[in-house]
Amino acid sequence: MSIKKALTIAGSDSGGGAGIQADLKTFQELGVFGTTALTAVTAQNTLGVQDVFPLTPQMVKSQMESVGDDIGVQALKTGMLFNAEIISAVSETISRYKWEKVVVDPVMIAKGGASLLQQEAVSALKSKLLPLAMVVTPNIPEAEVLTGMRIKTEEEKREAARNLFELGVSNVVIKGGHDENTSESIDLLYDGLVFITFRSERIRTKNTHGTGCTFSAAITAELAKGVAVPDAVSTAKSYIQAAIEDQLTIGSGHGPTNHWAYKRKFMNV
Repeated sequence: MSIKKALTIAGSDSGGGAGIQADLKTFQELGVFGTTALTAVTAQNTLGVQDVFPLTPQMVKSQMESVGDDIGVQALKTGMLFNAEIISAVSETISRYKWEKVVVDPVMIAKGGASLLQQEAVSALKSKLLPLAMVVTPNIPEAEVLTGMRIKTEEEKREAARNLFELGVSNVVIKGGHDENTSESIDLLYDGLVFITFRSERIRTKNTHGTGCTFSAAITAELAKGVAVPDAVSTAKSYIQAAIEDQLTIGSGHGPTNHWAYKRKFMNV
């Protein structure tokens, strides 16, 4: 059996709910071997981010090279990249290894409100990393930052997706979790030709820490296994829905999702 490998390039979450911790748990649950390139160490919990210590761009690059030169990856995702220098190093290394199945989760703000991407890094993300992406997965606030437009209606979501596609992304997924005025959480996938919507019941809960990391990691794992983008997004939608529904209720703030809920719900494990 050929073991599929995925790489996450992201920050560490000491609380275990987001970042590389969430990514590795998701990779494991979906049957993919996970590797990492750490971009920053954060001190955080369900109440927020207490401190951030970014690694040097060279160290991020060295980790990627260590994985690429020996283990190899079938797909990778980026999460918290923190600054323009790290984004440049990551983009250059992805290009050098000719990695094609790249999922970009444009992490900007933590659940507690702390900024996880410096303002000057936004332009580097748009010009250097997004053109390399097979899939980008912004939530509505992130899509507003990346496009410079207000997103309130379904048509505005579609226009934002078109704008992001024009930056060179192959597939855009605008997540609907922040659209609190609906009884459903509706994600929108655009591949430059057609729009596909993915719907799930909205779960009213504060335990949503790490949902974006987990969702994008699930897409990455499925792409590593050779699954087509729409099917990968569909599985990721089911995975994160199960993780939110089967609550753990850990901590006093925004608790983490349940990464083993998908197997329990769909695989009877």
